[in-house]
Amino acid sequence: MRRADIRGAEWGAWLVVGLGALLLVAPFYFTFVFASHGRAAIFNSPPPMWFGDAVLGNLALLEERLPFWRNLGMSLYVATVTTALNLLLCSLAGYGFAAHDFRFKKALFAVVLGSMMLPGFLNMIPSFMVMDALGWIDEPRALYVPAAASALGIFMMRQYIGSAIPRDLLDAARMDGCGELRIFWSVVLPLLGPALGTLGLITFIASWNNFMAPLVVMRSAENYTLPLALRSMQSPNNTEWGALMVGSAIAMLPLLVAYAFSARRLVAGLTSGAVRG
Repeated sequence: MRRADIRGAEWGAWLVVGLGALLLVAPFYFTFVFASHGRAAIFNSPPPMWFGDAVLGNLALLEERLPFWRNLGMSLYVATVTTALNLLLCSLAGYGFAAHDFRFKKALFAVVLGSMMLPGFLNMIPSFMVMDALGWIDEPRALYVPAAASALGIFMMRQYIGSAIPRDLLDAARMDGCGELRIFWSVVLPLLGPALGTLGLITFIASWNNFMAPLVVMRSAENYTLPLALRSMQSPNNTEWGALMVGSAIAMLPLLVAYAFSARRLVAGLTSGAVRG
């Protein structure tokens, strides 16, 4: 193949990637642009393509319509607790599946994998009934307790521990007299950095963006998480789109920052253990 043909193929590939990147970035860009314009300007034809000067006015309007900063704090609290519980419980379960042999191990792991195939909406009614029976409706624990562990997290931890931590290291710790919890806490957990970082980022993003669970169990506007609070601003004839875009832009910032600093670790964690079953 001639060098000119190879270079042409490379430029074609870069063009496709560039167009794809523009399509992916465009919604984020226009969210921030529209956040700086009023409702009338947003619906101009053509719409504004650059930033305006209505950010503070839109923010003030957002604060009038919603207890926005409380909703932001609620989202941060729920996402943080959910992430912490997932990291602890999924790593414990993954350690059990990867480092121990016990009765019905394969059957239990098959159940875990099978649960990943079930649509999330199947859990809505049973989850609501359980939360109602416990008296947890309209409380944050109704969001983070049901999400305290995930099948994906258990699978990721099992794969990573099985591929990255040799059994000989665990056996040596047992010979030194360490109990299983001590081995997990002192030997296994410090070696789980990439997997914990990946699972933490995935769990935090999923909890931060979760809409259905708060919609089912939350009742008061003060306890809404951000996705539900922003959705409550929409009405058929009186939606303040500039204020809504400000709220959406603020809600996106933590995720964009987290992903920017964790993208490399996310890819490394997702691919670790991929060659072992």
